[in-house]
Amino acid sequence: MARGIDYGGMMHRAMQRLIADVLEAVAQEGLPGEHHFFITFDTRDPDVEMADWLRERYPEEMTIVVQHWFENLEVRPDGFTITLNFGNSPEPLYVPFDAVRTFVDPSVEFGLRFETQPDDDEDEEDGEDEAASGDEGGDDTPKGGAEVVSLDKWRK
Repeated sequence: MARGIDYGGMMHRAMQRLIADVLEAVAQEGLPGEHHFFITFDTRDPDVEMADWLRERYPEEMTIVVQHWFENLEVRPDGFTITLNFGNSPEPLYVPFDAVRTFVDPSVEFGLRFETQPDDDEDEEDGEDEAASGDEGGDDTPKGGAEVVSLDKWRK
């Protein structure tokens, strides 16, 4: 711990665990009520598994919708698998949590955004090389740090 506490990395892993917990519950019990998810991920991640034609169509990032039809949702320690329908063609996907850029459930106005900051010595020393946001509200995330989210709107 000589270099300091890595709050950014710890927050990043905690938010990935939150996504994993939500997906595990959906895999076991299905989607409750009006809940549904928009999940955007980096298709350039070497561990993403997807059909070649999908990778050609989405060479940088892709947003999937988990709502009406999905199968084989399975959460693994480092990511999740799911089969989705693309133009009447069921296609399996494997998405590592490190490739996820956004996770949004618009039914309850909940969203997470993961930003990878360029690695440099200053960021590593500060322990702020990645940021996770708990609010999909504007682009006012401080550069090179984690966004502080106000919880006032949830208070009674």
